[in-house]
Amino acid sequence: MSSQGDALHQAQTDYEQHMRTCRQCHADSARCAVAKHLLRLYNNARRSGGRAGAGDR
Repeated sequence: MSSQGDALHQAQTDYEQHMRTCRQCHADSARCAVAKHLLRLYNNARRSGGRAGAGDR
């Protein structure tokens, strides 16, 4: 379970770091393609973590 939590935390950290450092994301209100991809990875990790937690009940 900690590996799923680690993956979720890593995906969130990667997305947040990108949003802070990307010139395009920082200057525009729209996210760049990389930010969209990182957000998708984060959302997928969050969803898979929720499914794993539901199976433990």
